[in-house]
Amino acid sequence: MKEQKRIIRIALILGVVLMLAKFGAYFLTASNFVLTDATESIVNVLAGSFAFFSIYLAAQPRDENHPYGHGKVEYFSVFVEGFLIGIAAIAVIIKSAYSLIYPSPIQNLVTGALIIGTTGIINGLLGWYMIRKGKSLPSITLDADGRHLLIDMVTSTGLVAGLLLIDFTHIYWLDSALSIAVGLYILYSAYKLVRKSVAVLMDEADFTVVTEVIKVLNEKRNESWIDIHNFRAQKYGNELHIDCHLTLPSYFDLVHVHEQVKLVDTLINTEVIKTEWFIHTDPCLPACCHYCSMPDCAIRTEPKIEEIAWTLAKIIRNKKHFE
Repeated sequence: MKEQKRIIRIALILGVVLMLAKFGAYFLTASNFVLTDATESIVNVLAGSFAFFSIYLAAQPRDENHPYGHGKVEYFSVFVEGFLIGIAAIAVIIKSAYSLIYPSPIQNLVTGALIIGTTGIINGLLGWYMIRKGKSLPSITLDADGRHLLIDMVTSTGLVAGLLLIDFTHIYWLDSALSIAVGLYILYSAYKLVRKSVAVLMDEADFTVVTEVIKVLNEKRNESWIDIHNFRAQKYGNELHIDCHLTLPSYFDLVHVHEQVKLVDTLINTEVIKTEWFIHTDPCLPACCHYCSMPDCAIRTEPKIEEIAWTLAKIIRNKKHFE
């Protein structure tokens, strides 16, 4: 968490500096197009402040009120960031629409383009770094902030091109028209951030991670793992929590059962993602024999005649595979 705090702190300081630079460009040019970028910078600073707090809170240990830790606050941070971006986008769209009807003079467009272009390059480099760190640590807050800064770079690039086009053609209504277009793009980006955070806060399954877990379980399946069912996965900050039922031979003693549970835990934590498993073990029944791979089984009632692949549809049911 120390590294995450350091990165967010740097992003916050740079955000304040770049915000002041963009508002300087706006007052210099009086361009709605520049105001679009400057307004989003306010969101960068507010979101960075909340992200810093959320990373601090997510690092706190579990307590009586939060037995799974405080990790979900990172997703709330992303929700707030997306919401603020959306509000900023709507404000810019309204302001630009007003200026289409009641235009005002703009000037110094080349100087403004130079300032905005410089801030865009800085944001792009910082965003790329934060996304890379967000994946390696991992941290959804760093990843979301990084993607937001990349969006800022894209809009800044379009803004520079638009300002130069307006300066070259002297078609000044393009300033407001392009502002509305960029505002709509930012609004869509805000929707995606909010959608992503709400999905996790509502415990929506992360099918990408779950599919990878199932793939590894299939590939490294132990002979004694007869079936897995009632499989559920939830994200809490950086950690994935999975609970399921694992059917094992009924004659296994407690030590052997514990060893098999540990094998599942180690396998996924080593090859997929940091995961906390809650595994309920079930004893096999005679009806399991036809798909059981256990060799030299003393209680087998019929030979194995079927290979049942573990799929998402199969393992999420709260039933053994013969039911």
